[in-house]
Amino acid sequence: MQNDDAMPLISIITPSYNSETYIPHAIRSVQAQTYTNWEMIITDDCSTDGTVATVQPFLKDERIKLIELAENSGPGVARNTSIEQAGGRYLAFLDADDQWLPEKLEKQLRFMQEGRIAFSFTSYMKIKKDGTDTGTIVSVPEKVDYGQLLKQNVIGCLTVMLDREKLGEVKMNPMRTRQDFALWLSLCRQGWSAHGFQEALAKYRVVEHSISSNKITMAKNNWRMYRDIEQLSLPRSLWYFLHYVILSSKKYMTK
Repeated sequence: MQNDDAMPLISIITPSYNSETYIPHAIRSVQAQTYTNWEMIITDDCSTDGTVATVQPFLKDERIKLIELAENSGPGVARNTSIEQAGGRYLAFLDADDQWLPEKLEKQLRFMQEGRIAFSFTSYMKIKKDGTDTGTIVSVPEKVDYGQLLKQNVIGCLTVMLDREKLGEVKMNPMRTRQDFALWLSLCRQGWSAHGFQEALAKYRVVEHSISSNKITMAKNNWRMYRDIEQLSLPRSLWYFLHYVILSSKKYMTK
């Protein structure tokens, strides 16, 4: 793991699955970063479209690496595969259908270094499937702890940066959905707070019929998180689920 305090290596963790339409935009947004000491580790989860062929030309940039899984295993396994190969002190997460603004890494790293922060996330913009702006910005609180996170996941995976030197081993739950949320909860349960950087530095693509766009599915997944993953008691689960239902109708948004 690289440990250069002046300009540490940032490992970008990108799972891909049938992303041939969107992944070039994700990669180019990384290549456009003002901070240049990064590596992008793309793990393809057995795509059946042209994702792998689409990524191949980008491998001319030696900072970009491609791993192909032997069988479809879900984004948790794909992310963990990338994490296992990551050499950076810092981990940043970018899904294949999302994008970053050019100063994302530079500004967020400075925020973490100046505040001696181990776990950070930022505000982000929402874009339509075709990449056009929705006019919506998802704002974030300055800090969130375990109890607050149980009430509402305000952390966008595409905005997270982690300092492995401070946090130690970082690994996602291999479950098919909400594995990123499970990791944030695990870190906060260990006593770490997640610090929010107020500027919007990423673009989240809203894709119809995605798991995260189905409110009923999201509610079921949250309940499973409380009971099966966090193993909260029934009363505590009901308490946090009530907050989740109420807060999910409210949004950290400005226009």
